[in-house]
Amino acid sequence: MRVKLILLTILALALSSCGQPATQVAGPTAVPTNTPIPTATIMPTLSTPLAILVVPETLDQPTSDLYQKTMYDLAQQSGFRFQVRNVLTPEDLADSTLKVVVVLPPDPGVAGMAASAPNVQFLAVDIPNLTAGGNVSVLAPNNAVEIPAFLAGYVAAMLVEEYHIGMLIPKDDPNAQLALQAFANGKKYYCGLCNTFYMTTITYPTYVEIPADEDPARYGGYANVLINDRDVDALYIYPSLANADFLSYVGTTGVLLIGTTLAGGARPGGWVMTIQPDSLKAIQLAWPDLIAGQGGQTVQSPIGLVDIDPSILTPGRERLARETLDALLAGRILPVGP
Repeated sequence: MRVKLILLTILALALSSCGQPATQVAGPTAVPTNTPIPTATIMPTLSTPLAILVVPETLDQPTSDLYQKTMYDLAQQSGFRFQVRNVLTPEDLADSTLKVVVVLPPDPGVAGMAASAPNVQFLAVDIPNLTAGGNVSVLAPNNAVEIPAFLAGYVAAMLVEEYHIGMLIPKDDPNAQLALQAFANGKKYYCGLCNTFYMTTITYPTYVEIPADEDPARYGGYANVLINDRDVDALYIYPSLANADFLSYVGTTGVLLIGTTLAGGARPGGWVMTIQPDSLKAIQLAWPDLIAGQGGQTVQSPIGLVDIDPSILTPGRERLARETLDALLAGRILPVGP
């Protein structure tokens, strides 16, 4: 009886399973994606506004490349075409799509070109004896001596032991005296009281004045007073004294050098950085007004850092220097006080 019951149960289960569809093994389910449609790229045409950069053939290639890249990026962002010329021709000026021309020295005759193309905005970069007006904007050099001197004092104090820093200035020059004060303030901003371990009768920063009628070939002797007699390890040379031969000589002495120009273009030994007007940044600042047709302006070049030797001014120290420069330019630090 038990065997019969088991057989009936098995038969019932078999019959019940026959009415059920076979189980399907589910495959991977496709998940709808929300892939954005690619943005259409605007292709420039012959009717697209044109910007031209005029650079002399004699400009060194790295600098030329930087100007070209800056202008290219600005043009792309504004939907402009961009071209480079060594010489601007009357045919270029007759192009109705030409809207902006940026010109580097020497002056190719900007005033005459601007008069013949009143619908074009011209920006002259560091071209002397050119006045802003009409459709000519002028990129003026930044002649402030306090900010570079303050930053030089700050960085020099950062780099050498015991804050043994010095400055060479022209004698009886009020601007140089202002720069000297800023240089000392830069050192104080970095180190406060600047207490030293070794006792010395020399107060740092120390300086030497060079008479206005002195032969530049004799400047090295004045530098030796600071380097040899006063144990200066980092030197800031006032801009008007920085000629190529003098910088080259000081570069052989083993001291660190900070300046506002690489006179002659060659980098002397121990060169830390150059503190100079940043023309590229100034072009970027002037660009919105140029493409809007608002000309006749004098654009002040902000100060920037170039020619940095990362083996001397390491990335962390460079960051501190740039932060201090930003604060100076923003007016949060006064280099010589109110």
